Amino acid sequence: MKFVVKLGGAGLENPDLLAGCVHAIADLVRDGNQVAVVHGGGVQLTKTLKALGKQCEFVNGLRVTDAETRDAGLMVFAGKVNKTLVAALGSAGQPAVGLSGGDGLIFRARKKKTVPDLGFVGEIASSDPRLLESIWKLDNVPVLCSMALGFDGEYYNINADEMAAACAAACKADALVFLTDVPGVKGSNGEVMRWLSIDQIAEMASSAVITGGMLPKLSACREALLSGVKRVRILPAEAAASLPDLCTSRVSYGTEVMVA
Repeated sequence: MKFVVKLGGAGLENPDLLAGCVHAIADLVRDGNQVAVVHGGGVQLTKTLKALGKQCEFVNGLRVTDAETRDAGLMVFAGKVNKTLVAALGSAGQPAVGLSGGDGLIFRARKKKTVPDLGFVGEIASSDPRLLESIWKLDNVPVLCSMALGFDGEYYNINADEMAAACAAACKADALVFLTDVPGVKGSNGEVMRWLSIDQIAEMASSAVITGGMLPKLSACREALLSGVKRVRILPAEAAASLPDLCTSRVSYGTEVMVA
């Protein structure tokens, strides 16, 4: 089976959580699955920008990205965060190859049209998964940061959840899993929803039940399912050990997002 695993938040920051996540990914590969990892790194970028004296601004969960912020993002995402994750997988005995969406032109971006304008924030316009397929043939794990090259030659900051959904659609993944620092999607009663249909997402957004970073995440879930990805699950990083069992047994953690 093909899995795309999106890793972000505490899963990248906490060494114990990171170790649990990479061991679960390594177990998936040892079980004969093909796995691609897409990662964020927003916390690390915010720290770097703060050290540079730059303020951060977000609109509906998306970072406003001027040229200086974009360049810092390329350094942090494709550099420190990406290579740390490759090293962690290597320590778990799983060879991995670190990439950006611009490498091999796996993903091409276009500027995201928003009001207000977000600068160098993009969305995926096209994909070519052949490089991913080549890496899988070597039993390696491609590790993709959320930057992609535009047709104008500029790099664009892509929301990592959107990047994961585009990756899952491009490689016709059987499952897309978001390993997060939240227990799942919470309903109006504050309880984690074990199942969520894509028809409920717009209503929950309009009533402000879901806000901030959960908005692009659930939008990405919806796009992945409508693009043919069979299963989409939001799973707390603490429960990463259940990842290899996701498609073979009942897993009670997180939120399963479904078409209906």
